[in-house]
Amino acid sequence: MLTKRKSRSIAAILAFSGTLTISGLHKFYLGQPLWGILYVLLSWTPIPKVASAIEGVWYLTQDEETFDRYFNLGESVAQVSPQVGNQVESVANALRELEALRQDGLISEYEFEQKRRQMLDRI
Repeated sequence: MLTKRKSRSIAAILAFSGTLTISGLHKFYLGQPLWGILYVLLSWTPIPKVASAIEGVWYLTQDEETFDRYFNLGESVAQVSPQVGNQVESVANALRELEALRQDGLISEYEFEQKRRQMLDRI
């Protein structure tokens, strides 16, 4: 199923509008209907209004990549360039080599995990 990309700006606007009107609209927009229902049910208290304001600020302060990771299944707006594709491929090859070292007993499980995380953070 194809889903439409969520906009960080629209999510922030809906979150801030929840401080004045019905709270939780941003949750429905972001595909979190259970949270949206909870916000609506608690709308007689100040809790969802405060939470909406905090989330609105959070949406605006995070970069597009972080927002995409949370709400667009990690799909970025930018096309993946060949250079990025090559980087991913080289990291994948390095991970395979690292796995071979682990299986041969040349590095410990802890060393493997540390190095694996460092490599994945580079992508």
